[in-house]
This record gives sequence, structure tokens and C-alpha cells, in this order.
Amino acid sequence: MAQFIAFTSGVEVNGQTILSVVQGMGEFKQLALDILKSNGIDDPQPLRWYSQQAWLDSFKTIAERLGPYTLQQIGSKIPENADWPPQVKTIEDALASIDVAYHMNHRVSGKVLFNPVNGSMEEGIGHYGFKKTGDKEVTMTCNNPYPCDFDKGIILAVAKKFKPKDSMNINLKEEKEKACRKNADDSCIYIVTW
Repeated sequence: MAQFIAFTSGVEVNGQTILSVVQGMGEFKQLALDILKSNGIDDPQPLRWYSQQAWLDSFKTIAERLGPYTLQQIGSKIPENADWPPQVKTIEDALASIDVAYHMNHRVSGKVLFNPVNGSMEEGIGHYGFKKTGDKEVTMTCNNPYPCDFDKGIILAVAKKFKPKDSMNINLKEEKEKACRKNADDSCIYIVTW
């Protein structure tokens, strides 16, 4: 699947998540608000819900006008402002929890796609897959309609937020030869090491 096209019609994203676009654009906040408005999201509020497709259209405009670095900056702001469950203690726990957080911030027909009470997850928006592949290595498979560079920002920010004290760096490598949504593939695969 290509970037910027919702997997399911009628998907909504919460306003707090949309406001990360504004925060991620730093001193260009007004430009972010103008882009959102031009795509049907006027004056986003934290407790309201908005069309995922309108948000994806906004990402496409940002990609075309401002490029991949801006998309990565926006992605990095999402985990920076998120609350994490108390059981998330390690980098592995945090990276594995991205998919849950993703589903908690989207809904279809008024139903949020993750229920924290019983742990059930609904489909319709794709996933952030997690697999431990080494002592200090994981593979993240992003199969969703968001831009690749946005996902890189999310993954790097989460990894840095929960980086072990005995690790100096976080490294992210994209396995473009296997798959990339920029090439209309279904997913992007990232290797995270620390």
C-alpha cells in the first residue's frame, strides 16, 4: 500500500495526536494550522476526533512542500508528549507498545481501536510490528498509511526516550531493499540497534 491513503474509510484520529503536527513544525505552527485547515481540519482540539484521510492529506501536503525531515520531526513529537503505561520500563517494551498507542489514538464508527480493559485490538489501520532480533536489536515493520519519514521519527524518539543507560547511541537502518511504502510496497522495515 502506498503512503497517504487510509486503509479503511471512516477512520478518525484524536485531536491530541493531530496537534503533534503543529508542535512538530516548531516556529512554523501557523503553516501547520493552515495546511490542516486546507485539508478540512480547522482549529484542532485535543478531545475531538478528525478524519484520518484529511490528516493523511495534510501529511502529503507537508511532504510535498517541506520534505522528509519535517515529517520526521513531526513523528518525533508524538512520543515526546505521550504518557506511557507504568509497565513500560525497557526499550523493547516501549517499541512493542507503539502499536497499542497507535490503535488507542484511532477509532472507527466511534469505537476506539484498542480496549485497555480487555486488551482487544480492532483492525483497519495497519500495524507497527515488533520483533526482537538480537541482544540489542529489534525489527519494526510499519504497515500503515503514514509516511515513512514520520514513522522513523516516532521509532527513534521512542527508542531514545527509553534508551538503556549502558547504551551510547540509538541506530535506525531502513531495509529499503526489502520493502518501502515510498515504492508502493505494503510496509517499511526498520532495524533498531543500541
